[in-house]
Formats: sequence, C-alpha cells, structure tokens
Amino acid sequence: MRLGPARGPLAFIAAACIATLARAQQPALPDFSKVEIRTTQLSQNFYTLEGQGGTISVLTGPDGVLLVDSQYAALTARLVTAIRQITDRPIRFLINTHLHADHTGGNENFAKLGTVIFARDQLRARLEHPSPTADGSTASPAPAQALPVVTYDAPVTIHMDGEQVRLIPIRAAHTDGDTVVSFPAHDILAVGDMFRSVGYPYSDLSNGGSLPGMIDGLGTLISLVGPNTRVIPGHGAITDRSGLIAQRELILAVRAKITALLAADKNLSIEEVIAAKPTASFDAQVSQGPETAERFVRWVFAEVKAGH
Repeated sequence: MRLGPARGPLAFIAAACIATLARAQQPALPDFSKVEIRTTQLSQNFYTLEGQGGTISVLTGPDGVLLVDSQYAALTARLVTAIRQITDRPIRFLINTHLHADHTGGNENFAKLGTVIFARDQLRARLEHPSPTADGSTASPAPAQALPVVTYDAPVTIHMDGEQVRLIPIRAAHTDGDTVVSFPAHDILAVGDMFRSVGYPYSDLSNGGSLPGMIDGLGTLISLVGPNTRVIPGHGAITDRSGLIAQRELILAVRAKITALLAADKNLSIEEVIAAKPTASFDAQVSQGPETAERFVRWVFAEVKAGH
C-alpha cells in the first residue's frame, strides 16, 4: 500500500480517533485541538516529529518510512500530514519503545493504513492484558489492530533505506517491554522513556519497570553511544553520551541518599524522606516536567524499601 496525500485516508483516521479516545484510560488527556506537529530534520533522510506525547523518529528513503512510536490516536492525521511533507513513500514499519499511550496510542490508526508494528513480547502482552488502573479498576485491552504484529525478545535488525535499524531490548527498566532503536549509519539512538531530558527519571513499577533495571539499562545505553551520537529521548531535547551519564549518576546519588536515610532510621515514612529533600542538589539542574522530584523520590523510596 502506498499512501499519498489524498484526503480520504486522513478523513478515515479522524473518524477512527473518536472511537479510540473513548477507550482511553488516561485520567486527563490533553486538548489535542491545540497541538501542532513540529518537524526537525537531523539528516538527509532522518527526522523527528514532536506533538503531544513521545518524540517520534522518522527514517525515510526509497524503501519507505520507518517510525519509532506513534503518540496519541487523536494526532495520527496530523502526523501523517507532517510525514507527507517529507515523503510520499509508504509508512511501512512502526516500532514501539514501550507501552504507554503517548507512545502507542496511534498504533491502531497506523495499522489500518498498512503499517506493520514491531515491539517486545512483553509489550504486546501488556496491551492485551493491561495492569489495573490507579483506582484498582480493570483497564480495557488494546484493540486487536493496535497490537504489534512482529514481536521479539532478542535483538532484531531491519534493513531498509540504506540503514541497519537495530531493535535492542532493555530489561525491566522504564517498563518490562522497553526497546531502544539504533540507527548506526546516522549515529542516532532513539531511547523512548528510558531517558527523558525533561523532568526526573521514572520507572513504571506496575508495568514491570525497576530501579536496578533502569540503572543497568542506562549503563547499556552509555555503552552503545559514541562521542558524536545523538540520543533522541522519549521527551525533551536531544542529548548525547554526557546526558545519559549524568542521569545515571543522578539516580545512583539519590538512591544512596535515600538508602542512608533509611539506614539511620528504618521507620522513616515517605513523607519524611520527601521532606529531607534528597534531590536538592539536582533540582536546579533538572528541567521541570511532569516527572517531578517528589514522584522520583517516591519511586526510589519504594525500590530501596523493597531491597533494590
């Protein structure tokens, strides 16, 4: 299937968005009517798209388009329009870095346009059988067409557009279904929410993430990048090896502070640990975002209490 700039597919997507949003489990979705898609060219055939949700990587060329992540369903039509400003080649492949809706919400819409979705086995399983919501209620499973068609739990290489796109599993870090995507010919690494340059880091414990996995995962990312590698985070500005090192050191430092507090008084409550401000020496350096210092401390506290 070759998708051109005709109005028909975009009209179809807009209608499909309404049904998808009705199933959304997010407590407060953004006002998508105000979202604009920003396209940034990183090389001759590589771009990023930023709208609302995770940053999308776009590889283009004679073999077609490969995307990393799909943002929210309500934005698919605008994302397709942005891609059509780059190329008229078919959107062939979509890789999900992890299961959160701001990275997978557009899956169903892209699948209906003929795009093949790749992701970890664990990610597909969690979309089919989601964890309970914050209030303990049962979340709705993802629609069948939103599910990845090709799944894996070991490294995979996709050969297209003169690039050897490497899909690299990372164990139990931000979630238990994380993938980072390497574009070695471009010296680019797309890492999803394993690294965010806005706000503090965070692991989703209810979906298999872990503190040790995040620390080890960041170590793996650091080993994959060279001095000139551009690292595309799940959210925020593009960074490099030094940004990854700084975030790993931040996590280790705060874990050490919280461990020391609990070693001195194992009965300390989370409120008392927050009041001790274990992130104080980093707060001025961290760009503020939805992942706040308090949420970060709550995550690290829970993991330290659990012996991690």
